[in-house]
Amino acid sequence: MSDKSLKSLRMVLADQLTHTVAALQGIDPEHDVILLAEVRSEASYVKHHKKKIIYLFSAMRHFAQELIALGYKVHYTQYLDDDNQGSLAAEVAYRLKQYDCDQVICTFPGEYRVHQDMLSWSNTLGVNVDIRADDRFIATIEEFAQWADGKKQLRMEFFYREMRRKLNCLIQDGQPEGGKWNYDADNRAKLPKDIHIPSNTQFAPDDITQTVIELVKTEFTEHFGDFADFHYGVTREQAFIVLDEFIAERLVNFGQFQDAMAQDEPWLFHSHISFYLNSGLLTAHEIVARIEDVYYTHLHDDTLPAIPLNSVEGFIRQVIGWREYVRGLYWYKMPEYVEHNHLSAQRALPDFFWTGKTKMNCLSQCIKDTKENAYAHHIQRLMVLGNFALIAGLSPKAVNEWYLIVYGDAYEWVELPNVSGMVLYADGGMLASKPYAASGAYINKMSNYCKHCEYKVTTKTGEGACPFNYLYWDFLYRHREALANNHRMGMIYRTMDKMAPEKLNNALADADTFLIKLDNNDMV
Repeated sequence: MSDKSLKSLRMVLADQLTHTVAALQGIDPEHDVILLAEVRSEASYVKHHKKKIIYLFSAMRHFAQELIALGYKVHYTQYLDDDNQGSLAAEVAYRLKQYDCDQVICTFPGEYRVHQDMLSWSNTLGVNVDIRADDRFIATIEEFAQWADGKKQLRMEFFYREMRRKLNCLIQDGQPEGGKWNYDADNRAKLPKDIHIPSNTQFAPDDITQTVIELVKTEFTEHFGDFADFHYGVTREQAFIVLDEFIAERLVNFGQFQDAMAQDEPWLFHSHISFYLNSGLLTAHEIVARIEDVYYTHLHDDTLPAIPLNSVEGFIRQVIGWREYVRGLYWYKMPEYVEHNHLSAQRALPDFFWTGKTKMNCLSQCIKDTKENAYAHHIQRLMVLGNFALIAGLSPKAVNEWYLIVYGDAYEWVELPNVSGMVLYADGGMLASKPYAASGAYINKMSNYCKHCEYKVTTKTGEGACPFNYLYWDFLYRHREALANNHRMGMIYRTMDKMAPEKLNNALADADTFLIKLDNNDMV
């Protein structure tokens, strides 16, 4: 705890919009000053999606208003303020002097570069800087490191079970609910043609949000994405409405259809809460508690419809499994993790990743959804966009930067392990047990994208063949030395060895032609 005799400047970052965040614990409302700042360096170190900036600036402004209403002293620096110092460090230095504060209190940040910056503040500012652990996560950084130490492979499944045990979540008499820890095998159904898809929760922009939209229109013209039709919640109250509507309208079908994709249907049965969770308007603890409470209430009340366990477990696994796991892995392996490139991928990012102008309908759809919404669900990110990036050999640094730019829920701690580890296999299998490479058949199985495509998914090589088909075999051929000893790849390579030489050669030739076009940014 801080010395109450000291006047503290309490720094709250854009992804820390939680009233109980560590930096605000033990605050002296009469003397301490809370600082929130829209600084240029954070808004533009990459050209974040316009809707991400709108969301964060508006959520920060609403959060500041809530704190003021609660009686706290708040200094809020807006983007266009004349005395905006331009960076977090400069803002802290300036406001320390302005308010005659004796120390800085902040919460451990989500990104390595920000943490390194914070570590220098004590020397540069000449005051004590208290960087407190972020207790909004289930696992501490130290707990993950303890779990990971000595392991050659860090499999999420086993870490996830530890998180379940820690929270006593979906556990009865020491055993997992239903007798299994993981129901992923039940979560891979394609959407039926006649299924009703509920509309996503939307909010009309209030005056604060509208002001931010106008700001983004004029100050962030070069940034990726659309700003039109901004409909996201920007307060904790609205975030809970999104969560509750997910529980009421989509959770029942989330499980079996969470891997499905559909033409012109970006929202489907997903929760759409990642914006709010990763910025702090919701916390993992309260989300899991609410989901678990609803599940058991429905389970034990015959008057209420049952909620499938595979939906509940699948959702909870994303929140306290994957999310906690990638955060732990990020801090365990930084800073070297950002440099991993196990498959030596070097290809530049094609222009169509920004424009969506490609004849490959699945990619065009997913990029269109991303451009319009700053959102795409996890299978779109992994098995369409990521799959293409993997088998086409796109540079990990370029792909990581793209994912960080385009998604409203992206922060380096969550983006980097997912992309370098899960999507690109750049870490050599530290995260994923095998590369998530697939031909067009997978996309066709899980979506109706192929029905609307100029390419034919059933054609493997030659005129009109789906590029995913021949790029898949080209990827396997190129990386045989690196992958052949992987126990999960053995059957695939045995299949390749049985292919007629002419068939394989045709695939490799088609891939070569396609990749030359890609390098030239020709229409593909």
